[in-house]
Amino acid sequence: MSQTSSSQVTIAVDAMGGDKGLKVSVAGCALALKQVEDFNLVLVGDENRIKYYIKKHKLPSNRVRVVHAEEEVLMDDEPVFAMKNKKKSSMRIAINLVKDGEADACISAGNTGALMATAKFVLKTLPGIDRPALISLMPGVRKNGSLKMTTTYMLDLGANIDCSVENLCQFAMMGTILSQKIKKVKSPRVKLLNIGSEEFKGLGVIKETSAALDDMKNINYKGYIEANEIFFNAADVIVCDGFIGNIALKSSEGLAKYIRSVTEDTFKGKWFYKPFVWLGYLFFSPVLLSLKNRLDPHQYNGASLLGLKGVVIKSHGNTNKVGFENALLEAVNEAKNDIPNQISAILARRLKVDG
Repeated sequence: MSQTSSSQVTIAVDAMGGDKGLKVSVAGCALALKQVEDFNLVLVGDENRIKYYIKKHKLPSNRVRVVHAEEEVLMDDEPVFAMKNKKKSSMRIAINLVKDGEADACISAGNTGALMATAKFVLKTLPGIDRPALISLMPGVRKNGSLKMTTTYMLDLGANIDCSVENLCQFAMMGTILSQKIKKVKSPRVKLLNIGSEEFKGLGVIKETSAALDDMKNINYKGYIEANEIFFNAADVIVCDGFIGNIALKSSEGLAKYIRSVTEDTFKGKWFYKPFVWLGYLFFSPVLLSLKNRLDPHQYNGASLLGLKGVVIKSHGNTNKVGFENALLEAVNEAKNDIPNQISAILARRLKVDG
């Protein structure tokens, strides 16, 4: 994660959301509070249960307050149902705190569809943005073979299945701004995810978007990128629709799990090989630990719902406490950098210039 600025911010946490609920959310909050000093938390959910976990993890009382919520949004709730019928849920109240100015951002590991629908309904989109997009960092390495880790922003990761040329161009602008403000990249390289690098390949909407991006001032558009280049620092911002982006994201998560499983299975070995296997394990353990850390999706947890009048971060529903911590720190970072207002101001200027 990028380093945060010195301003104090308050983050509203949907403490009940996710597959593991309070067990992970409060533990993740405890880790984040120890790492970064200048932010406060509002934990939203069942007050008695939250207080139990606050005591268990020894959260500082001067930095944490609790707001009771009577309801929870379940992981299998229909998005529209949750938005219309669960107005007293921890998710809805956390988003309302952002709208009312009592919090600078909110984070939830809960139902993704419900979070997107509710956040868009409550907060609304920024002027000039038709649809919010899910954006997150994708890990990688330098293409020249360097072991140095890199990260690339990719959007949309599932908020919008079917996108127009205008939607994709807006995603490119928002991704550029986020990369500039959070990663401090002066002129982010923007690429469009496609099935090939040749100009004649791809769907009509992709070709039209490529031509539109090429004409846009202040967008450092570098053409197409194929899926096998995502993890090799070929771009700072990768743009695609939510259908393609979600498949790419889930495929990469599955591949990481596969590699970890095969590596662990290899070192188990058969009983008559075990002495040699364990000797090799001890010799290569630093390398294996580094590999495990690089492939750990929890290190890159936290997708921003970009384009709203407020910071909303979606944590993976099945993350652990480290993953929730990273998602929470992303919320802190974006809140301190005032990303929605930065997007609004810069987008207005760019639309004026490009228009």
